Amino acid sequence: MDVCQICPRGCRVNRESSLGFCRAPSEFLISRVALHPFEEPCLCGEKGSGTVFFGGCNLGCVYCQNDAISRGQKGEKMTEAELEKAIFSLVEMGASNVNLVTPTHYTLALASLLERIKPRLPIPVVWNCGGYESVDALRTLDGLVDVYLPDFKYHSPALAEKYSHAPDYPEVASAALLEMYRQRGGVKFDSEGQLKSGVLVRHLVLPTHRKDSMEVLRTLADLLPTSDIRLSLMSQYTPDFVNKTTYPELSRRVTSFEYGSVLDLALSLGFEGYFQSRESAKKDYTPEF
Repeated sequence: MDVCQICPRGCRVNRESSLGFCRAPSEFLISRVALHPFEEPCLCGEKGSGTVFFGGCNLGCVYCQNDAISRGQKGEKMTEAELEKAIFSLVEMGASNVNLVTPTHYTLALASLLERIKPRLPIPVVWNCGGYESVDALRTLDGLVDVYLPDFKYHSPALAEKYSHAPDYPEVASAALLEMYRQRGGVKFDSEGQLKSGVLVRHLVLPTHRKDSMEVLRTLADLLPTSDIRLSLMSQYTPDFVNKTTYPELSRRVTSFEYGSVLDLALSLGFEGYFQSRESAKKDYTPEF
């Protein structure tokens, strides 16, 4: 943490005394620990996914629905012992998994914690991230994470720069996906349809950018066997969290035509997984932090 290079930004700041792009301190900043029923069905089980939301983010997308925690530094600082206690409280509540949400900027500390507690965890560990991951950092998680749940946001470097300040996102995310798949291989489910191991890739279709979404899917199909992974193709974009003056092209919801054309391509490429109705595009689904 004294010269932080955990993520691809390589800010090289001392997080004990200053903040890098993610705006997260060296201590765990935890914004929410709770059962969450609105993840993909294969992650929720009967009582919900056991989510741990980390404060800070190495992307800072301009349309982020969790902006209060991703950029606002909202949360409680926790020691490793306190975070361990919080994780096992989720187990006691009947969580179907331990879902680490936006954990990238704490990768090394979490690898150390997981190495110690993984043998005692009776449920899978989910790494729920934006896809902007260092391959070297991901290798520290080998054998500690059961399910990788990354976004694959953009094919265009220009869009990645405009909306997430990361023009190298497409190549970085592609390399990260390959490493995740190398570690976990093909998806594995239990008898109740819950995902126990593998890679589930999320993609959010943005208004006016369906063609970029199509290129994302083509790239993903070239990178990984479509039958070995699962795709979550999301239509839940809502303009409630974006500056509509600065980004007028993002000032509306995705149309049925936009989402339907991307979905048609996903099916033709052989993807299996989860698809959303447009009714999911409501800010009501955003947790309170």
